[in-house]
Amino acid sequence: MRKISAGMGAVVAVAGLGLVAPGPASASPYCGIMWGSLAKADPDMSSANVTSVRTGQQACYDRLVIDLSGKVAGYSVQYVPVVVQDGSGFEIPLLGDADLQVTVTAPSYNQGGQATYVPAAKAELSNVSGYQTFRQVAYAGSFEGYTSVGLGVRARLPFRVFTLNGPDGGSRLVVDVAHHW
Repeated sequence: MRKISAGMGAVVAVAGLGLVAPGPASASPYCGIMWGSLAKADPDMSSANVTSVRTGQQACYDRLVIDLSGKVAGYSVQYVPVVVQDGSGFEIPLLGDADLQVTVTAPSYNQGGQATYVPAAKAELSNVSGYQTFRQVAYAGSFEGYTSVGLGVRARLPFRVFTLNGPDGGSRLVVDVAHHW
């Protein structure tokens, strides 16, 4: 009888542990964002030209948009120790605790060598004062069919990259960087 009682007690104790034992830890994503911070790229080449760079603020992230005259075909976006200028390799100092190098496989000049995008101030393509994540947006140059932008951000935060069609037969490369993890 004692063996049966002891056996039943063990079964009840084990079953009880299953009821009060915590499940696996899981944090809910910030604003539903499930992005990461690893490099994102598409190796295709574009026949379009960069025409504009602009930024915007959203409730859960800051947004960088690079406008092109045609279809976006390729890009590379990644955190780097330092953003370097296309062609020369000169370092582009940026504000913030993390540097994101955004390269679109499209030049900012046409086939005749004439500029299609000329920033007014290379060190500040857009005024991002007051943004939650962005600290600085700088032009890193255009060389051999590639145009790069340096994005200084508050910290190494998750980001996503995608393209949008339009307007007027053009397209856009969009980089969103979350405000938090």
